[in-house]
Amino acid sequence: MAALCFWVFSAREVKFSAIPLVFGLGSLTLLLKGIFLLRKSSEGLGLTSSELADLSDPSNHKSLPSLPNQAAQIVQDFGVGPLLLWPLLNAGKDIDHTWINPPRVPVFLTGAVLFSLGWLIRHLTSTPPEHS
Repeated sequence: MAALCFWVFSAREVKFSAIPLVFGLGSLTLLLKGIFLLRKSSEGLGLTSSELADLSDPSNHKSLPSLPNQAAQIVQDFGVGPLLLWPLLNAGKDIDHTWINPPRVPVFLTGAVLFSLGWLIRHLTSTPPEHS
């Protein structure tokens, strides 16, 4: 929400420059992912009562990823917005005819850098797989 507020409360003359647009598009993808993750899980559908009881056993709970891994995932998800949604800038150009040259390339490149940075952080902080 903070990223969306950054875009909403930017001054009108800079609202459609590259950085506020990156924040706007990045916040859109984080918002969509948040809505997707808030849905009810279908993990227990179609199970018998004994299988459902086994599923609720504390030994079967999933462990959370490390904090650096979670932060890297957020950076990646934020970078996906400008990386994939930059074509929406053309629609903005069609709506507001005074906006002659939208910053498509800087928005796309910023999204690519953020996505790559998130991937790099995840790669560097991941634990190596155990060999058995």
